[in-house]
Amino acid sequence: MRNRLLLATRNQHKKRELQEMLGDLSFEILTLDDVPGLPEVTEDGATFAENASKKAGQTAALSGITCLADDSGLSVDALEGRPGIYSARFAGPDADDDKNNEKLLQLMEGVPDEKRTAAFICAIALADTRGNIAVVEGSCPGSIIREKAGSGGFGYDPLFIPEGYTVTFAQLDAYEKNRISHRGQALTLARSLIEHYIKSQ
Repeated sequence: MRNRLLLATRNQHKKRELQEMLGDLSFEILTLDDVPGLPEVTEDGATFAENASKKAGQTAALSGITCLADDSGLSVDALEGRPGIYSARFAGPDADDDKNNEKLLQLMEGVPDEKRTAAFICAIALADTRGNIAVVEGSCPGSIIREKAGSGGFGYDPLFIPEGYTVTFAQLDAYEKNRISHRGQALTLARSLIEHYIKSQ
């Protein structure tokens, strides 16, 4: 029987990224859609790490499957770190990517180029069914442009140019984005945690 790893998300973009980066490891990747009856975990932590730990721990306990959870978002310097942990619902509880991007652009209107710095941050937690939880973090600095560019990626990718590049996350191919992204860095760190879990089974 293959090892199973449950992602505490219904986001198929995140599943695809994980498969692209960790597909050589011997486990089956599941999402919340594959395990009926699991409730959504309330993300009420004060940090990305707290939210990721809570999601991973509770989901692993309820499902009986080792769980990987992430909480990630965009921290904009000119907005004092916002949207931060509220990135997914920045424009309200029913927000989608377009509405979140529109709100960000509106708030950034008039901010000069040199002050449009930002960073994507990702915390990843791995929790086993015994209650053990480990957390790693990755970040990617960059800047916010004035209008969307590119059709790839998701979230704020069309507005974010990573440091050292001239194109947005949404314009990079998947390999390059995964190599430098906040989630890619966190997954690289989490890989050793996952490998240790597989060996322990």
